[in-house]
Amino acid sequence: MTRKIEIEPVTRIEGHGKVTLHLGDDGKVTEARFNVVEFRGLEKVCEGRLFWEMPLFICRACGICPVSHHLAAAKAGDAILGVQIPLTAKKLRELMHMAQYLQSHALHFFHLASPDLLLGFDADPAKRNVVGLIAEKPELAVKGVMLRKFGQEIIEMLGEKRVHPTFAIPGGVNRTLSHAQQEEILKQIDSAIADVQLAVGIIKDYLEKNKDEASTFAAFPSGYMGLTDEDGNLDLYDGTLRMRNDKGAILEDKVDPKDYLSIIEERVEDWSYLKFPFYKKPGCPDGGMYRVGPLGRLNVVDRITTPLAGKEFKEFKKLSNTGIVEGSLYYHYARMIECLYAAERIKVLAEDELICSTDIWATSGKINEEGVGVLEAPRGTLFHHYWVDKSGMIKKVNLIVATGNNNAAMNRAVYEVAKKYVNGNKLTEGMLNRVEAAIRCYDPCLSCSTHALGQMPLVVQLVSANGDILDTVKTA
Repeated sequence: MTRKIEIEPVTRIEGHGKVTLHLGDDGKVTEARFNVVEFRGLEKVCEGRLFWEMPLFICRACGICPVSHHLAAAKAGDAILGVQIPLTAKKLRELMHMAQYLQSHALHFFHLASPDLLLGFDADPAKRNVVGLIAEKPELAVKGVMLRKFGQEIIEMLGEKRVHPTFAIPGGVNRTLSHAQQEEILKQIDSAIADVQLAVGIIKDYLEKNKDEASTFAAFPSGYMGLTDEDGNLDLYDGTLRMRNDKGAILEDKVDPKDYLSIIEERVEDWSYLKFPFYKKPGCPDGGMYRVGPLGRLNVVDRITTPLAGKEFKEFKKLSNTGIVEGSLYYHYARMIECLYAAERIKVLAEDELICSTDIWATSGKINEEGVGVLEAPRGTLFHHYWVDKSGMIKKVNLIVATGNNNAAMNRAVYEVAKKYVNGNKLTEGMLNRVEAAIRCYDPCLSCSTHALGQMPLVVQLVSANGDILDTVKTA
């Protein structure tokens, strides 16, 4: 007789999901699924809006990564207008983008992942959380808070608000950076870089002390995708698409982001509201599964151009003879290398003499019928694709949100960890926490990544106090 274990909700992630484990007679896991249970229908909600509203509207899809949607929407708007934005506007957008990386990666590492890594997977769940971390390591917890605060302050300088900014517009940005704000950033940036370096040291020390577990924890072959500049360097705001397979061979290179549909397709499963993108050409293992985000990007790029992050990147690549690092726990190391890169880029941008220029917007007299905006969100490659009519009203939207790209990989990670650690005949909380931790490696953002494709109806049931179903409403 088969048995089932449900972990609901999955904790310390953004959004709502659950894990379903199916056990055989011997108590071993035979099947595992990461069920994303919230439905939002974002693509449909965008229809009928004017494309220049999108940077403000779609960023409200999420309170954790609104900057990523804000900027991707603006980039799609640039394409619809057919303009190249002024250099200062591009630098200011990247400055906000790097601030988003700093605050998002700091939030995940210090407050969501660290309780597992620093307090232990098997620690008392009453203490294995941010409150317990503050009690055990108050100075470290404060550094995490201050890093996030600094990133949000830069976002607020540019966009008036720390969440859901009003800054990027199709054609550029609507606000300059003052010299006083520039000086304030430069006054704090060296301290922020030092704090990120501390975090890099912490995760490296953990991975070295737990090398055997780290190398096998949710380690499996997959493809990897991310943006690179023309020389193969890490590029989080611009660049072209590159994809490698599990052996490090390049499957795709210098793919114009607007042509993303030439290499990616999506499918749906009836047990999750999160779509399953896949590489549609032969070359990726397991039906075209690929990974994005920090681990995916560092497996794809050749170099990181800032000195401190570049040095750490070289150390990261030594973890594998092929240059491909598969263990999901290494997402945390890759994430903090990117956090260091973001902090270094903030300093470079804030020191740039053009950053306070007033040349921030390009005008256009035309409206193209479609536009694609792509960038690297903290959680992975983010695609915004809008089709518009002659007035600029949106007729159709396709969003491949960063977390969605990792959907197949997260399900595989859940299965691999559950198969290794879960014994259905003698369950412990620590076993199930490891399954959750496999998901947390990917830092999923489920709120903005859930929208249906094809037949995926929303069902609402009216249930009486004694459990009888009185009525059911089902969308078409």
